[in-house]
Amino acid sequence: MIEVKNVTKKYGKAVAVDDISFTIKEGEIVGLLGPNGAGKSTTMNMITGFIEPTQGEIIIDGFDMSRKPKKAKKEIGYMPEGVPLYTDLTVKEFVTYMAEIKQVNSKERKEKVQKIIEQTGLKDVQNKLTKNLSRGYKQRVSMAGALVGEPKILILDEPTVGLDPKQITEIRSLIKELGKTHTVILSSHILSEVSQICNKVIIINKGKIVAVDTPQNLENKVTSNNCIYVTVEDTEDKVEKLKGKIKEIKDIKLIEKNDDGTKQYSIEANGDIDLRKTIFAEFAKENITIFEMKKADSTLEDAFMKLIEGGNN
Repeated sequence: MIEVKNVTKKYGKAVAVDDISFTIKEGEIVGLLGPNGAGKSTTMNMITGFIEPTQGEIIIDGFDMSRKPKKAKKEIGYMPEGVPLYTDLTVKEFVTYMAEIKQVNSKERKEKVQKIIEQTGLKDVQNKLTKNLSRGYKQRVSMAGALVGEPKILILDEPTVGLDPKQITEIRSLIKELGKTHTVILSSHILSEVSQICNKVIIINKGKIVAVDTPQNLENKVTSNNCIYVTVEDTEDKVEKLKGKIKEIKDIKLIEKNDDGTKQYSIEANGDIDLRKTIFAEFAKENITIFEMKKADSTLEDAFMKLIEGGNN
């Protein structure tokens, strides 16, 4: 569906994107991640055809963006960051205008505009001026504009930025639903959002791709220690003395002393041993009260930071 082949973008001597290559298959929801200045916005702008690469090829559904730009761009619906709308138009007028720009057949235009309005949950506000809408509804209008013309690919730049928790949940649900019928590229600084929505992640740092994988695989790669966190009442500092008594324990570290008198420890096990039953039994013998116990889980944030820090080093 999308092929990026050895693409480089230079501004004078500055290299914004440096010889990147990746493929996005039909029906995938892909998260494009990177710190500020990493090159992800430049990459998205090249995929949409807004700017041209200095070197390399971008193929959209079989069409070379540089040789057949009209056919390639026809397959793309773009929702830019910042929700740029014509504020003096109603929702219906704006979506109709976008349909006219994208040359939707005049005989079918009215029907297709109405279908998009209903699909994006805008039916109740379709006759309101876009400037009078909430931020959440403005995001929906921008997405409706991207959907007009039945593009196969949707490119969404920070689609939930500035929204409240309810609006974020609604937009995420809409993206998941759209992912059933479209290929989606999603740029976001909210990594938990990418982990929930996307089935593949591309991480860019300093203009280079540092990872292409599923969120789950990236999370698993940074899980290096078999570690458990316990919060206990331990006035006599008994926990740290258990290291020698329980052979399966590799290390015990005090993480935090809480205001309520409890302490949080990290307990690392040898190998793949699950220490939870042993800890319950031994702590009971030592009269150590456990308030909370949980396994250390890695997140996409952990993987992202490790990959970025590795690139900086």
